[in-house]
Amino acid sequence: MANGETMVEHRLDAEGADPLMLAGVNDRNMHELSRLFSVRVVMRGDHLVLTGPLPAVERAVPVVQHMIELARLRAPFDTTDIARFTDGVDALGMEGIVHPNDEVRIALPGSRRVIVPKSDGQRCYVRAIQANDIVIGIGPAGTGKTYLAVAAAVDALYKKRVKRIVLARPAVEAGENLGFLPGDLQEKVDPYLRPLYDALEDMMPHERVQRALEDSTIEIAPLAYMRGRTLSDAFVILDEAQNATRAQMKMFLTRLGLNSRVVITGDKTQIDLPSKSDSGLLEVEEILGGIEGIDFVYLDAKDVIRHRLVKDIIRAYERDDAAEAVGS
Repeated sequence: MANGETMVEHRLDAEGADPLMLAGVNDRNMHELSRLFSVRVVMRGDHLVLTGPLPAVERAVPVVQHMIELARLRAPFDTTDIARFTDGVDALGMEGIVHPNDEVRIALPGSRRVIVPKSDGQRCYVRAIQANDIVIGIGPAGTGKTYLAVAAAVDALYKKRVKRIVLARPAVEAGENLGFLPGDLQEKVDPYLRPLYDALEDMMPHERVQRALEDSTIEIAPLAYMRGRTLSDAFVILDEAQNATRAQMKMFLTRLGLNSRVVITGDKTQIDLPSKSDSGLLEVEEILGGIEGIDFVYLDAKDVIRHRLVKDIIRAYERDDAAEAVGS
């Protein structure tokens, strides 16, 4: 007994699992399990043994079982994934874990990569993109909104479902006022579009990205460049949409042409417009809700795929914002 709690030892069969993949380099996965659940975790032959208070062991078992399944399938995961598995199980039980054989995956033949959603929210987001002509993904930084949208766009281009990809962003926070910046127009806007270049080059060979940019198969441009155009046979992404005004949002949405798909991503907590109420992302929820073919997907801290501290930081700010709202 420890503090009146029943201490138990639970053995899980790990036969067939890759031991290095399961334990992690220098046993880092085992250490992460111990940190998350306050249990002792050791490998004994073909078994993984959990020792600790009964409630902690019961909470850890489904996460460890999933890790063993992944290691048997040689599907890689790391400590940040373990934290996500834990959040999913805590919220939804075993249904909260995205399994490696889930049908929602994006294969990118050019880079020989398979991108699989790493949370339930991400899985819903990818399914929505596959099923709707317009998807609006709303959530904090690090939830994969832009990355998964770009992956879906590249997938559609490889499979010839579209003829081109168009990626747009409000170029600067204050309504695309570029005049005060040094350099020519391309040099002015490139820093604001760099995250889109980075996402593309993570999914396609660098040379292919450059060729696609040169022949306009892929276009990366400030949102203002969309005015007056009709975008047909295209996969169109508007990133950082919280910084698009109502007029810009309407202009962008009405660019949709035949055989095109649109994904809009944004974070309502990061509006940089002079007046937050001017954000087109806030209004679009009210205006477009309930229209068939348009889907809204909401991601939150559970879907963060960056460093585990990012999730804690987001939650800390949410608590502070809530306290400030109560105080006011």
